[in-house]
Amino acid sequence: MRIVRTVAEVREVLRDPRSRGERIGLVPTMGAFHAGHIALMRAAREASDLVVVSLFVNPSQFNAADDLARYPRDEAVDARVADAEGVDLLFVPPADELYPPGFDTWVEPGELGSVLEGEVRPGHFRGVATVCTKLFAIVRPSAAWFGQKDAQQVAVVRQIVKDLDLPLEVRVLPTVRDPDGLALSSRNVFLSNAERSVALALPRAIEAGSAAHAGGGDPVAAARAILDSERALTVDYVAVADFDVPTLVAAVRVGGTRLIDNVPLVDNRPITTDAARHG
Repeated sequence: MRIVRTVAEVREVLRDPRSRGERIGLVPTMGAFHAGHIALMRAAREASDLVVVSLFVNPSQFNAADDLARYPRDEAVDARVADAEGVDLLFVPPADELYPPGFDTWVEPGELGSVLEGEVRPGHFRGVATVCTKLFAIVRPSAAWFGQKDAQQVAVVRQIVKDLDLPLEVRVLPTVRDPDGLALSSRNVFLSNAERSVALALPRAIEAGSAAHAGGGDPVAAARAILDSERALTVDYVAVADFDVPTLVAAVRVGGTRLIDNVPLVDNRPITTDAARHG
């Protein structure tokens, strides 16, 4: 695996594979790899001739400087994980490589980026949309891989690709969970044991909402009832969002940690609680 830090290096490395018509798979990440990231890398590896993983804690999608500063980072560990998964190129740019002095062009995702996560975190999806568009332009992948856990992000990226006529596929893998049901997230490391117990109300609520929907009931009311019964967490929102398919989404705060979760309601599948099969 080769580690590169500049746009020029990425383009130099990828020039020959692209000229041979090989499929390039991109996995955009902010690092702190867990089994969810590994699942994306493995899927990209299986479908691609060459796999590029970007590792960039994108400052433009953070609303608070302290949240950006505390985001978990361990490049050496992440590099070992990526190498073990057969990644060909790990792109680890410094912030001023993607946002050089004078940078002032942004991709605005419109209404989709202003609701739910976008309302709670103003400007977040502008940062996501801009950095993803830049990565697509730099790498020029055949496909880019994302996780269902960030359902609104997936919807935003799909809208960008469609509206801007970008020549790539957006592929999405199901949410990967720990055996207790909590969706894997780099932020889970901030939870104390007591806070994690509280946080488990979130996947329970999502599952209850999915079950209510399958039975013809109100998924929001079912999910909200469980979250409201757990006084040690704060609910940011619970809603059914009209993404690619109707999706029950929720966001909560447990101590100083913010967590999101969702489940598509189209086929009423129960959430999966087995992370081991992904790594």
